[in-house]
Amino acid sequence: MVNNLIDGRLISSQILGELAVRIAALKQRGIVPGLAFVRVGEDPASKVYVGRKEKTCNELGIYSETKVLPEATSEASLLELIAKLNADPRLHGILVQAPLPKQIRESVIYSSVAPQKDVDGFHPVNVGKLMLGDPTGFHPCTPAGVMELLARSGVETNGAEAVILGRGNIVGKPMTAMLCQKGKGANSTVTICHSATRDIKVHCRRADIIVAAMGVAEFVKADMVKPGAVVIDVGVNRVPDASAKSGTKLVGDVDFAKVQPIAGKITPNPGGVGPMTIAMLMQNTVRAAESQN
Repeated sequence: MVNNLIDGRLISSQILGELAVRIAALKQRGIVPGLAFVRVGEDPASKVYVGRKEKTCNELGIYSETKVLPEATSEASLLELIAKLNADPRLHGILVQAPLPKQIRESVIYSSVAPQKDVDGFHPVNVGKLMLGDPTGFHPCTPAGVMELLARSGVETNGAEAVILGRGNIVGKPMTAMLCQKGKGANSTVTICHSATRDIKVHCRRADIIVAAMGVAEFVKADMVKPGAVVIDVGVNRVPDASAKSGTKLVGDVDFAKVQPIAGKITPNPGGVGPMTIAMLMQNTVRAAESQN
């Protein structure tokens, strides 16, 4: 097997180790970083994701609390809870877990979190700061994690042709903004592709870096990748698998087995981007505690 994996678990553990030093310094000043999780309903995936984040908080010594509301909760009730969390000095960060029930507008909820506690990076103020290249804002955790993977794996982004597959607000759009910023670790020429893009394969074949975040199982095939290109797989898709006890398995947006021999570097899935998302949430929380004190 080609040894070209970008190990997200290893890199995330390095970042968490660096954060542990900063957390210890805060605690010497009597400050314990605090993070609130808000979950509405009993979506199984949301329960798993929040559980992993809680576990990492416990391991790092970050204070966390989780608020679970019924599926039928009104938008007004959720806004009332967020207002209380905004005012709680023990909490430096607030994360509202998606998806939310249909009666609640995500845009309204994300805009209600205080920008200085918006460790998800979804508040319009932080989105605006990202677009402007203002480093005082919080960046969304998954694309921020991808940037760390590229930097810590020695991937040259300066002048590189980068293709982002997917235009979502959580990954695609902020990923594009981060990679095209003028500065170290970015400075790429970025093309963003989506469901209406003609000849996606042509765009991908010229890319030095591909970030796949379309949510389509194994969309990126071997004939779409230029030899030596860096391939980052953000996708999480559940597909049928008769050999699995559950009858399904998780795969990414990249046909890993076929693409790995061609790629210069590639993230596994799982074990690539996923651990980095949690690490960047912890980093945003620690930075929020530092800036608020």
